[in-house]
Parts: sequence; C-alpha cells; structure tokens
Amino acid sequence: MNAAPSTSTVANGFSSNGATPPIGQSEYSFNGSHDEPTSFVNGFSHPPYQMHNEEIVHHLYHAGFQTGNYADTILHVHQNTYRLHAIVLSRSPLLAHLMSTSPQTGAQRVIYVQLEHEPEVSQEGFAIGYLYSSVSLSLIRPGNARGVLAAGCLLGGMDDLCSYAYDACRQSISVETINEWVEFVDTIPSSPDGSLTPELSQTSVFGHYAQRLRDDVFQFLVVTLPNALEVNSSEADPSKGHTGRDTLLHIFSLVPFDMFKSAVESRAFEIGSDQARFKFAKDAIEMRKKEIVRGQGAEETVVLAFGGGHPGGSAVHVTRKMRKRTLWKVNS
Repeated sequence: MNAAPSTSTVANGFSSNGATPPIGQSEYSFNGSHDEPTSFVNGFSHPPYQMHNEEIVHHLYHAGFQTGNYADTILHVHQNTYRLHAIVLSRSPLLAHLMSTSPQTGAQRVIYVQLEHEPEVSQEGFAIGYLYSSVSLSLIRPGNARGVLAAGCLLGGMDDLCSYAYDACRQSISVETINEWVEFVDTIPSSPDGSLTPELSQTSVFGHYAQRLRDDVFQFLVVTLPNALEVNSSEADPSKGHTGRDTLLHIFSLVPFDMFKSAVESRAFEIGSDQARFKFAKDAIEMRKKEIVRGQGAEETVVLAFGGGHPGGSAVHVTRKMRKRTLWKVNS
C-alpha cells in the first residue's frame, strides 16, 4: 500500500514529526530504559500526554487488531486468519522469528503458527490481542485461563499476561474442577526431586508454570479441600462431616497413584489422628479398585507404623507392588 510522504525530522534518534515543544517546556528527556519520554514541569517529572497515549493504544486495538485496517501480515492459526501488523507482532519472539524466516511471495507477509502438538493453546486469540492492548486481560475467564496461559507462554514476551492468566487458573481450582485439574497435572512429567523433566509432553509449553500449577493442585488436595469439606474439624456437624469425607474419598479415588501417595503421607494432610488418616487411605484404596483402572497388575496397600514412624515423617505409608503373574506348568 502507498503511504503519505513523511515530513518527520530526527533529533538524537527520535522523530519529532516536525513539531517543536510547547512554549515553557523543554525537549523530552528520555529515561535510561527508553520506555517512556518524561517531561519536567516545575521540577517534577510525569508521563506526558497520558490520555493521548491511551487513545493511541485504543486505536491500535480497534482499528488494528479488531478490524485489521492497513494490515501488512496475515497470520494463520488453528482455523482462524488474522490481518495484523508486523511491527506489533514483533513484540512476540516466536512471531518475530516466523516473520523473519518465512518466505514471502506477495506484498503481505503470510505466517503460520502450527499448534498440532500444542493442544492446550487457546483458539480464542486473546494472547494475540494482548500484543495490541492490555484490554485483552478483561476477556480472561476461568474457562479459558489455561489456554490463554499456554498461548502467552508460547508466543513469549507476555510476562504480565501469563501472570494474570496463571492467577485465574489458580483461583479456578475448586471442588467442582479438581478432577479436571488432577487429570491435567497428571500429564506433567516430574523427577523424584519434584522438578520438571526434559521429557516433552503437551504441558511443556507452560514452562515453569507447569510445576507451579502442579504444586497448587497438590496444595488444594492436601490443605484447602479437607478444610473446605470440614473433614478435619472436630466441631463440624456429624452428618455434614460424613458427607465431606465421602466427597474427599471420591476425589482421592481418582487421583494418580504418585500424587495419592504423597498427599496421604504428607504431614500437612490433617484429617485427624494417624489412625484416622490410615482408615481414610484404606477406604480410598478400596474405592480406587472400583473407580479407576490405573497401573493394571499393581496392588495398592497402606500400612500404619506404630510409634509414629520416623521423626518428623509420616506414620502412614502407601505402597504399590506388582501382582505376581500366574505361571502355568506345561507337561512335555
């Protein structure tokens, strides 16, 4: 497309577009980060023309992202096509790399973001809109927060968006959603010391947020959930306490073995005495035999170490062992 001829002048590397400062004001003094020009009035510094800057951002989001005016780049992601702008997309390291390495055959750049191996990445495009304006933060909901977090981590350069989406994910963990979150964290590979392994999985896109979400789910199972269900409350209504224990049992019957073992053995899992915790684990294992088929050929058991077990450790221990295969004798 043809652009109007520019009449900008350049001073100290910054374009003034031929304008001079208002009378009584000095030239802009830029801070060391070059993020925002600062003017000095009566000895105090403040961001100049803040409303003007906000109007520019609003215009970029509405005319640039929402309507695609004057677009110079076509972005294909999932089944969606976006008419966007290279200078804005370059805020994302991934998109900047695609723009610089994809062959161009026409006046507009055409780039493709392949997400076949990233099923967690949101299809709603909020992370792309965030490159234009932070207004996209208002579109994050519990139902799409994990997808937005995945998209932000994939595109890069969106620390604030990722932090906001992560908080929304963490706050969405509840009695109603815990089973879904347990299934999610079960896909996160971990080593014995709790750190993420270099193995690739569908959750690898989350980076360090994957382990943080895993820890949040574990904390919810061990501390928040028993308190919310009043399982560990001696003053709770007996009928309500029984219902709360049943709910907790059902949830623990669906938890992967490694997390089940760590939760039951954790000293933070306070649902009464060691005997009460042992009885809970025993009942949960009985339900797990009926509810799930996990680790076929394995048998889960729980034991109670009298005398409190190791100092500072757990008196309740959950183990899993493989069942012996039946051997058939063949007569020759």
